[in-house]
Amino acid sequence: MKEISGPDLSLSIFREYVPDIAAFLEEDKVPGESVICVGKISHTGKSSYIEQFEFLKSIVPKERHGDIKMTLAAPNWYHLRYKEGKAYPKEVYGSDEEYFADIAEAYRTELKILYDAGLRNAQVDDPNLAYFCSEKMIEGWKKDSANTQSIDDLFDAYISFYNQCFKRPADMHLGIHLCRGNFVNSRHFSEGGYDRIARKLFQELNVSTYYLEYDTSRAGGFEPLKELPKNKNVILGVITSKFPKLEDKEEMKERIYKAAEFVAAGSGESKEDALQRLGVSPQCGFASHEDGNLLSHDDMVKKLKLVRQIADEVWPGQP
Repeated sequence: MKEISGPDLSLSIFREYVPDIAAFLEEDKVPGESVICVGKISHTGKSSYIEQFEFLKSIVPKERHGDIKMTLAAPNWYHLRYKEGKAYPKEVYGSDEEYFADIAEAYRTELKILYDAGLRNAQVDDPNLAYFCSEKMIEGWKKDSANTQSIDDLFDAYISFYNQCFKRPADMHLGIHLCRGNFVNSRHFSEGGYDRIARKLFQELNVSTYYLEYDTSRAGGFEPLKELPKNKNVILGVITSKFPKLEDKEEMKERIYKAAEFVAAGSGESKEDALQRLGVSPQCGFASHEDGNLLSHDDMVKKLKLVRQIADEVWPGQP
């Protein structure tokens, strides 16, 4: 892989309607940290995350090492942003399937290295899948004559690709975080409810837990949670990490109970049982960019304390 910028970067290779790319171009900026493939992809054998994991192990009691969670990059990050066929040279890969296969092998190698080091809880950070809920991106896709497949075809391909990446031992928990982007000065990139991707996302993707943005109306309602299978969990991101105003605790509890009703309706279980497969968190991280969001340190602490208070009242006596 090779990072490209300045005179080496042609904007013609980008899908300008992909939400984060569109946000960069609004301000006449070059899309950040752009990387293209220049040769066959393989894992070097050295983990990009192992030093962070070992550091966490050094400050966490040994009996709690299994609780450490590491966040990994999305496998498709340097594919969706580029126009069809521009993510790799034609002489290197003849198709997306070949390209995906090598990335998947490298991803599985990374997961094995971390597993062998003791990691049992991983989370993939992936705004890209939520972009498939964006009407603006869908319309842009339809108008792009370079696309030879539908946007739904690509979503299906990503689900299959991810499942190849995410093959892992049975005792390694894997979750995926979807949001609408969380950039400098609390900027979001896209909007749209989970409705159009919910069935495939929840029923076909091989992950155990979904960390979902639900702090504003841009993520839609809880109805798509009807598609959640009985063996999977959802962490409801009802607390915003973008702005300092503190949410009303009772209102957030009511939202969680409402979400449980939809999960129960879809799975045929009781609301109480459905509630045991839900959790609460901020909708995204507080520091998803080095410049941060429009909150102070004290604001962040208050938000996290609120999450803990809500959890203690909705799920008393649980971690």
